Amino acid sequence: MLFTIGLSPAMTTPPDPLDPLLNRWSDPPEPPPRLAADVWHRIALAESGVGSAPAARAAIEGWFARPPFALLFVTCCALLGLFLAEVRVNHLENERSAQLAHSYLRLIDPLLAAQNREPRP
Repeated sequence: MLFTIGLSPAMTTPPDPLDPLLNRWSDPPEPPPRLAADVWHRIALAESGVGSAPAARAAIEGWFARPPFALLFVTCCALLGLFLAEVRVNHLENERSAQLAHSYLRLIDPLLAAQNREPRP
């Protein structure tokens, strides 16, 4: 009597769910004939910086796609706008103060008023 190690004919294994997928699997398709040349050409372009404008734009878009950075940028723009508005208002107030001081001096100083008058013929 010969004993075999393994499964007896009465015991069968259930089918493996991956078997149909493995049966459908085929060899990968052949790559295009100039694939290696195209890859090296792209590498050369990337290293030379010729196509750096689209890459830089993509990097900037990547930064702005992050909500914390976008919020920080908007906040900085708002603060810069407020600062520039304050500088402008301060400049206008300084001009107005200088005009008021000059008007006050003309009003109270008769010699200054006399200099501003034209002699009458």
